[in-house]
Amino acid sequence: MPWLSIAMLLLFGLLFLAAEVIFIPGTTVVGLVGFVLLAVGIWMGYRDLGTPLGHYALVTVALVAGLIVYVGLRPKNLSRVALTSVNNASVDDVRRADMPPGTLGRTLSALRPAGTVLFGAERREVVTRGEFVAAGSDVRVLAIEQNRIVVAAA
Repeated sequence: MPWLSIAMLLLFGLLFLAAEVIFIPGTTVVGLVGFVLLAVGIWMGYRDLGTPLGHYALVTVALVAGLIVYVGLRPKNLSRVALTSVNNASVDDVRRADMPPGTLGRTLSALRPAGTVLFGAERREVVTRGEFVAAGSDVRVLAIEQNRIVVAAA
């Protein structure tokens, strides 16, 4: 009966390998368990059944595992789990440094320390250097630091 346990090890090893490649790619644990089962099954085949049957088991497992990997890695099967759509959307970048230092504006919200300021007809997100400024107050642009407009109470 050792041939039955060897056959079961090889069968479950191939099933685990198929599950890893075809059904749940990327888990790695299932594939490693399948590989260990295949290795133990082939080793037991050589040990218990002899060299010729061990060779047959090795060649058969190699062919079936190669077929499983080929079927699992075909582009048609990979498209089920791979991102195939392309995002061509764009975002309007409002980080313009067109508020020169000294520009005056009126706060639309309280600056604690960030909030919204109206510069003419343009609404902009601004920050202070840490102080709080009440809504409706006049502010002056101190500087543009990277993508932030830094203001202080006027």
